Amino acid sequence: MEITQIAEQIQKVKDNMEKVLVGKGEVIELVLTCLLAGGHVLLEDVPGTGKTVLAKALARSLESSFKRIQLTPDLLPSDVTGLNYFHQKEQGFVFREGPVFANVVLADEINRATPRTQSSLLECMAERQVTIDGTTRQLEELFFVIATENPIETVGTFPLPEAQLDRFMMKLSVGFPKEAQELELLKRFINSNPLQTLEPVCSKQNVVQMQREVSQVFVHDSIQKYIVEIVFATRKSANILAGVSPRGSLVFLRCAQSYAAIQGRAYVIPEDVKYLAEFVLSHRIVPIADYEEGTDHRRTIRNIVEQTEVPVENFKGV
Repeated sequence: MEITQIAEQIQKVKDNMEKVLVGKGEVIELVLTCLLAGGHVLLEDVPGTGKTVLAKALARSLESSFKRIQLTPDLLPSDVTGLNYFHQKEQGFVFREGPVFANVVLADEINRATPRTQSSLLECMAERQVTIDGTTRQLEELFFVIATENPIETVGTFPLPEAQLDRFMMKLSVGFPKEAQELELLKRFINSNPLQTLEPVCSKQNVVQMQREVSQVFVHDSIQKYIVEIVFATRKSANILAGVSPRGSLVFLRCAQSYAAIQGRAYVIPEDVKYLAEFVLSHRIVPIADYEEGTDHRRTIRNIVEQTEVPVENFKGV
């Protein structure tokens, strides 16, 4: 599949999702970037901004299976991964799949689950497999988790520690629409829910193929060095207690390749790296002033990017 075909296909998916989600083009594009890069995304925002709708619209657009996990304090790991139960008729144990055996999984309010249950989901995300009673089962080749959390209500929640946040490729905020966009939203939903009539525009086989092709996008040595310099700056900063891990560097690279392909380019440019930095890196750092009110992780990353020298090369590599 050519890069131009990938860009066209992703644009179709984006346009399809925008039939339901008004004024969320940037967020949709970033979510699709994560999808092609083979990662997962965490959406942190107040209730009612369209996080669940976004996940459902993506699943419907991709002609893929969709499962939702409503995470609560009493949810067990087996409620996520599945379990073996004794079947009376067959006189033996039978495996019942959990909701992670789907292509698109919505982990709603992930911070309401206990750390034990959170860990079972994050293990699935990292390994793309589950091991139950000594038997390992592979998840779908296309496996994409969209987790949500509410930053306002903290009573009865178990915040994700930094080590677990690091498993998410991006942490995004959906945000409120503008006044004109919200008016358009009312007009679209006044008589019916457009989500119910949303038709698929891409097969899951095509998505898997695009994921493989994206990894072949050319990244010039100077761009790779640029990524490493930004990452190392987070580790050297006097304002940051814990910087970005090597996993973060790899994820950053994959996102840049994916975003470049979505833009119709077979090579990464510095602008891709600069744009993605705050979305990919901000949740991977622990500023010294992290517990002070008003700490803005994204601004910290933006400041680092602004202070890092931008390479000037022939990035096409030809």
